[in-house]
Amino acid sequence: MFWRSVVVKLWFTILLLVCFVLMILTVLLLEFFENFHVNKAEEEMLQTASVISTLITSHQDEEIVRSTAESVKAPSSHVLITDGESGAWTLESNVEGFAQLDSQWFRSDPDLSKVEDERVEVKKVASTEGRNFLAVGAPLEREEGAVFVYKPLNSVEETTQQTTKTVFLGAGIAIVLTTIFAFFLSTRITAPLMKMRKGALELSKGEFHTKIPILTHDEIGELAIAFNRMGRQLKQNIDALNQEKEQLSGVLKSMADGVITLNHKKNILVTNPPAEQLLEWWRYEEELSKAELPSPLQDLFESVITEEREAMTEVTVQGRTWVIIMTPLYSNTTIRGVVAVFRDMTEERRLDKLRKDFLANVSHELRTPISMMRGYSEAIVDGVAASQEEKNELAQIILEESERMGRLVNELLDLARMESGNIQLYEEPVEVDLFVDRIVKKFHGVAEENHVHLRCDYPEGAVGVSRIDPDRIEQVITNLLDNAIRHTKEEGAVSVEVYRENNNWITTIEDTGSGIPEEDLPFIFERFYKGDKSRKRDPSNEKQGTGLGLAIAKNIVEAHGGTISAQSKLGEGTTFRIILPT
Repeated sequence: MFWRSVVVKLWFTILLLVCFVLMILTVLLLEFFENFHVNKAEEEMLQTASVISTLITSHQDEEIVRSTAESVKAPSSHVLITDGESGAWTLESNVEGFAQLDSQWFRSDPDLSKVEDERVEVKKVASTEGRNFLAVGAPLEREEGAVFVYKPLNSVEETTQQTTKTVFLGAGIAIVLTTIFAFFLSTRITAPLMKMRKGALELSKGEFHTKIPILTHDEIGELAIAFNRMGRQLKQNIDALNQEKEQLSGVLKSMADGVITLNHKKNILVTNPPAEQLLEWWRYEEELSKAELPSPLQDLFESVITEEREAMTEVTVQGRTWVIIMTPLYSNTTIRGVVAVFRDMTEERRLDKLRKDFLANVSHELRTPISMMRGYSEAIVDGVAASQEEKNELAQIILEESERMGRLVNELLDLARMESGNIQLYEEPVEVDLFVDRIVKKFHGVAEENHVHLRCDYPEGAVGVSRIDPDRIEQVITNLLDNAIRHTKEEGAVSVEVYRENNNWITTIEDTGSGIPEEDLPFIFERFYKGDKSRKRDPSNEKQGTGLGLAIAKNIVEAHGGTISAQSKLGEGTTFRIILPT
């Protein structure tokens, strides 16, 4: 973690660069000073040799020359003076252990021998017995011979070492100062960057209010300005995306149709409540896990992905009919998934069936009386009925069928008005128990003719008032009583009970008739319901009606804000229950 820091990297880079430059500079300086000290020592020694040569030329007294040469030469230097022959005299140095050289050694050296032979000055770094030394030679001006000055090289190296120490000390001070400066500079430069890093981490966590302080007006300051602008823009974009997401979520949740989005791996990405409910029913029906898709949905998915076009199918799940429309979703030119819309078509299919059944029922109900009227009319016209009594009998049948057709048409018109919401009620206060008792008394004669026991029960002295349309409610009770008496066998019973419960008037009509099959019970309030599935009309059977009475009764009761229901057991009887608010 330490080496990943920008401060350390910048500091180390500057320090490494300065150290590299100082190293090269130190090497060059050491080389320069070493050569400089050697050259300077050689020049001094050569100057000493020239002075001694001049002294020898100008003074013949050896003692004077020797004393003067002792004062002129450096203490660490040796001096050898030759006269061109075998003779020579020397001046020793104060360096212990340094071997003194004779004239033969100098004359044996190819470079130094040129001093006497060619009468030229010579400078050289020589060595003897494993020790290096500096040697210079200068010829005597007016006579044969030469002056040789030499001294150990370590005396020059001591000076060089002092210089080296000074150079290394300066380099060390420079490195320390560079370290401090580089660290300060890198910290100064990277401090805004570290704040930006911290701000970027906060941005990644959703803290869009983070703002970087602008401390400078250079490139880093411009970067801070751009970072703050980016944060504001990012917050605006995120807010816009969240709003769009919430809007889309609201639209999906409020849709009556189900919506599912799948990726290319068949994983569900987005759903809404209707789609979730449908998938739950579907998985329950096919016994699938939560991650599995129903087989029709998988087949449709494969078709859309393969053909790259919209596809549609219709399925039935838990008794409801659904139309599935699936459309591919593109990412540039590649399909990245699909979106499927589930539309519940159960009600539409039911209405279509009701429309077809209605047309079939009306046609059936009208065809029978029309056929009978036509047949009996042809019999009269063709003279089949010879006597007047026969003609009157046929005419009576034609009249009854025409009246039945009229009742059917009127009931259809009433039912159409009620279902369209155009029913008009003329409500008035009515004493319910007395009102029901009056209606029941009208059916005592019919009940006696059919040998059916009819009775009405309600709490004695309990008089309750309710606002109802008496004509409409009488139509409902009349229809229920008529059905109960007609479908009850001889010596059977029909009972009517009226009582009050929870601010509601409840009227029950119970019979001991043939009852209604359990599979037909949910449909008895639909139009043209009849227990006789064949719907064949027997003119001698007066118990058959149009099948519209209960549908009309249901609409009248619901228009009053009440409810009507039925309970029945086949072969035991039926009970109708009317609940009206007080």
